[in-house]
Amino acid sequence: MSTNETAILTWLAEQRGAMIDALRAMVDTDGGSYDKAGVNAVGAQVARFMAANGIAVQTLPQSRFGDCLRAVVGGEGGNAGNDRQNIVLMGHRDTVFPKGEPQRRPFTIEGNRAYGPGVADMKAGLVMNMFVLAAFQKFGGAPGPLVALFTGDEEIGSPEGRPVIEAEARSARVVFNSEPGRPDQGVVTGRKGGVFSVFDIEGKAAHSGGNFEAGISAIGELAHKITAIHALTDLARGITLNVGLVQGGQSVNTVAPWAQGQIDLRYVEPADRDEVMGKIDAIIARSFVPGTKAKLTIRGEFLPLTQDNASRRVYELYRGAAREAGFDAKPNFSGGCADSGFTAAMGAPTLCAVGPVGGKAHSPEEYLELDSIVPRAQALARAILRLDAAGV
Repeated sequence: MSTNETAILTWLAEQRGAMIDALRAMVDTDGGSYDKAGVNAVGAQVARFMAANGIAVQTLPQSRFGDCLRAVVGGEGGNAGNDRQNIVLMGHRDTVFPKGEPQRRPFTIEGNRAYGPGVADMKAGLVMNMFVLAAFQKFGGAPGPLVALFTGDEEIGSPEGRPVIEAEARSARVVFNSEPGRPDQGVVTGRKGGVFSVFDIEGKAAHSGGNFEAGISAIGELAHKITAIHALTDLARGITLNVGLVQGGQSVNTVAPWAQGQIDLRYVEPADRDEVMGKIDAIIARSFVPGTKAKLTIRGEFLPLTQDNASRRVYELYRGAAREAGFDAKPNFSGGCADSGFTAAMGAPTLCAVGPVGGKAHSPEEYLELDSIVPRAQALARAILRLDAAGV
């Protein structure tokens, strides 16, 4: 073990309390995706930590959602031709919870678990990345420039963060996305892609008793479309369709003049995306109830995380590092989407869910295994230190 490695691992082990303190401050700060001020407040916490540790950090302003932060340790890598030097750590600051949730349900510790909105997904991963960067800034030893992205809109499909992530991926030698580690201590080597869309239906209002025949029911059309869209689900291929939100109508005694449904499509193979979206387009274009009209709008999209040979080498490297840290990082496939799909699609070898272990994300029962914080940080540091030896 090199002098750098010993120093980094020892220092990270000593930072457990400081990591928990930083996590508490983050969890107790509002940060829903649509709360730009709250997400930026979490970003300010990150920026203060970086400044205190002598790490350069750049703010990339965004117009609607939380600004992106880019922290760098070491000299910048080049991006000439196929030159890929940067070792990229990623994480998102936004959560799915409404404003005021941290006040209603603040950070708490019960036994070896911590609870609170976003504690695992993914504020613990942000804290881990911060301290890993600080360790390399303090002791050196990284085999290339370390770049950490802290984005602000992942939970809604990264509409503004995606271009920042894809630009970073072009110069990435490797990407570690610090989404929460799986309950079995594992990491994620594959994820589904997702398309989130909304369809709006136009009908015609009429009194449902006195002039029923003059009306055209948008809700009736909605029902037909939902049935047809759900029928596209193919579990054997990993394709699922869910119309998870609906609304419409004017009053109980009016034939509905409008209706809306929101669609969640998940798929495994990249080619399945266009096939299924083509079928959805055909359903939206068809009028099951004569006289209705409909329009489909894509609101957000994630690409699938697929594993190529380079990503497999990164996984094997990390699994070896994890074993030395005391856990077995088993490979997991997830139906959930993440920003790691964007980096993989840009050709950057990518491993996801290397953050501290947690579960029940997006719910009041979300938890973090506190005893996983230091080992996961040490595993990530070891993997970074051994990139050259692994030929990554």
